[in-house]
Amino acid sequence: MTDFILHHQLAEDSFWLADLKLCELRLFNNANFPWLLLIPKRNNIREIFELSAAERTILFNEVNEIAEKLKHTTACDKINIGALGNMVSQLHVHIIARFNHDAAWPKPAWGAPSLAYTDQKHAVKYWQEKLLTL
Repeated sequence: MTDFILHHQLAEDSFWLADLKLCELRLFNNANFPWLLLIPKRNNIREIFELSAAERTILFNEVNEIAEKLKHTTACDKINIGALGNMVSQLHVHIIARFNHDAAWPKPAWGAPSLAYTDQKHAVKYWQEKLLTL
């Protein structure tokens, strides 16, 4: 397998948290929402169905694990999960903790005002501790 290449926009918009079995786990740079990305470490994949059956199972399990940990950590009202790919075609899955008092509720998080993290290192350490030690 060739080395994984992360799309430049995903790299610019998020921070690395961990490498899982299939995916790279990243924190989206929007402090208005606990917003995570799972990006399968496979090049030239745009759609979930392009993964092998075994990889789809791993992806599903990783999405469920991270979503459950995010729900437990934040006690949010709802978890949003989506793999849109309209702006960045590289397959990536958004996992967003939503609250009935957040900046966009009840509308989608996309299009709501974005607030960059002021302390990237602290945010990364916080989410690594919360998500990778449960």
